[in-house]
Amino acid sequence: MTDQSDIARSSDAPAARRSQGQIVVARALWYIKPGVAELRTERLMPPRPGEARIQTRYSAISRGTERLVANGEVPQSEWPRMRAPLQAGDLPFPVKYGYSATGIVTAGADALLGQRVFVLHPHQDHFHAPDSMLVAIPEAIPDKRATLAANMETALNAHWDAGTGPADRVLVIGAGIVGLLIARLAKRISGDEVTIVDIDASRALLAAQLGLRFASPANAPKDQAIVFHTSATGAGLETAIEAAAFEARIVDLSWYGIRPVTIRLGGAFHSRRLHLLSSQVGHVAPSRRAHTTHHDRLVKALALLDDPALDALVSDEIAFDDLPDALAQIWSGASGPLPPVIRYT
Repeated sequence: MTDQSDIARSSDAPAARRSQGQIVVARALWYIKPGVAELRTERLMPPRPGEARIQTRYSAISRGTERLVANGEVPQSEWPRMRAPLQAGDLPFPVKYGYSATGIVTAGADALLGQRVFVLHPHQDHFHAPDSMLVAIPEAIPDKRATLAANMETALNAHWDAGTGPADRVLVIGAGIVGLLIARLAKRISGDEVTIVDIDASRALLAAQLGLRFASPANAPKDQAIVFHTSATGAGLETAIEAAAFEARIVDLSWYGIRPVTIRLGGAFHSRRLHLLSSQVGHVAPSRRAHTTHHDRLVKALALLDDPALDALVSDEIAFDDLPDALAQIWSGASGPLPPVIRYT
């Protein structure tokens, strides 16, 4: 598969060599108070040894963690733990936040010039990052689809936490990007015994594009061996508990920020000996931690994006210049069932 990003990779390398010593004025998105963001400029000096300059092509925005950051809903106790890898500023505000950018190396080591890379960096049109944080994008994966790498890393870690195996009956509650990636990966692992559930019937189309069975909460299948919960609602977690089989594992990926959540743990919860556990991408799952680094996991997640069906998750896009004014619609879901990808060039 060849797209414009592949063509640009070969043509941009000479230009990158000419820009090695240049100072660049970059623009970045900053969240400055609850619900308000703006683009700010900063000067980038030539990169230091061991560092590269990247010109961003696309970045992805999250309706999960990032929305909580943007709305000031991260508990103070979690401010240090919720720092993004290359975040600037401190929670709550002002803060430059984000963790899913793809672009091309325009300055740095000769061996890196012109390479397409994924970096856990906030929304910014040009930026510097340590060479050790760059992950080369495989040739078969377009830049736009590669923005899913951070979410795929979350999905992969969740399956490692759950211990998903062949022929397991798997249910996913919540058909956002993370839920859809978990379900698509589950289908690759477990076969056809995978269903995704959402209150929004329009998401059935997304499920169908990924070859997944779709159900409403009222029609969610029962006796599921593994249930992943991603809806960030108490009602969704209740649905997960009700659908779980005897001694099933319920893996909660939702993060609720400062919002309290009430669930019922009476009824058959104890008699069915259900296992309720959290999965969070900040730590590699215990089953892999001894021999897998964070970088290893990200490389594996990026490789799993060699799946053209996933283009359905990044079909909508918005220009970087328009992002501050569009955020309210993105957070509310008015912009579409999935958040748009941010386009820089």
